Amino acid sequence: MLFAILLPGISMMFRGHFLKGLLCGVLHVTLIGWIPAAIWAVASYNQDLAEKRHHETLAALARGPR
Repeated sequence: MLFAILLPGISMMFRGHFLKGLLCGVLHVTLIGWIPAAIWAVASYNQDLAEKRHHETLAALARGPR
């Protein structure tokens, strides 16, 4: 999470969002745009975690009861 705040564009690229990361990096270059870029990167990170939990839940439900 700290990586997403300090270097938002690069953190998005590491998670596979290359175009978003590039746009976020351009936004991050400006001093005023750094705060929105950091918020966007953290929100994207949280969304990725939520999608991962969702896929894990679906996989557990598909396996059925044990």
